[in-house]
This record gives sequence, structure tokens and C-alpha cells, in this order.
Amino acid sequence: MGRKKRPDQTTKVEIHRLGGKRKGAVLKEQVRFEDGEAVAYSLAYINLKRCSVDNGRVLGYDNSHDYHHRHCMGKAEAFHFTTYAALVERFIAEVHELWRIEDEEY
Repeated sequence: MGRKKRPDQTTKVEIHRLGGKRKGAVLKEQVRFEDGEAVAYSLAYINLKRCSVDNGRVLGYDNSHDYHHRHCMGKAEAFHFTTYAALVERFIAEVHELWRIEDEEY
């Protein structure tokens, strides 16, 4: 009997420390792929100047706790997941909208 092939696994971690008006804020992406498919992920915009709860996570998406969910200013809610690429696009668009709002407030 042959051995079962182990999935090809890779992990990507990117952390971007922001400057300027957002000095101290962080954009963070962590994703684990198995055979090219995202099986575990976490995307976060962290800014303690904007959010004092949830360790400063202004916006985030992850699939821990066995379901896909969105964090926003300390509140979490389930959302419909389609693909990781679509989620990254959604996250980037939401972060840019948050930055637009922040810039209007400064």
C-alpha cells in the first residue's frame, strides 16, 4: 500500500509598518496554502490610535474558530467567503475607505 501524498504547504507572512499620519499602524497578512489553496488566513489593519479594543484591530478577516469572519472596531460577524483573492481585494478596498475617512477627520 502506498503512502498518502502530503500536501504541498507554504506560509506567507507580510507585515507593513505605516508611517506619516498613520505612524505606528500596521497592515498584516498571514496565510497558509496547501496545494495552492488558502486554508488558513488572517488579514488585519491595526491602529491603536483608531481602535482601543481588540488589540487595536480596526479591520480584520480570518477563518480561525472554524468559520470565516470579519472584525471591525471590536465587533465580529460571519461573512460569505468565495476566494482568498476576492477577500484580499475586499480588504484593500475597505482599508482605503477607512483611510479616506481618517484623512477627512484629521
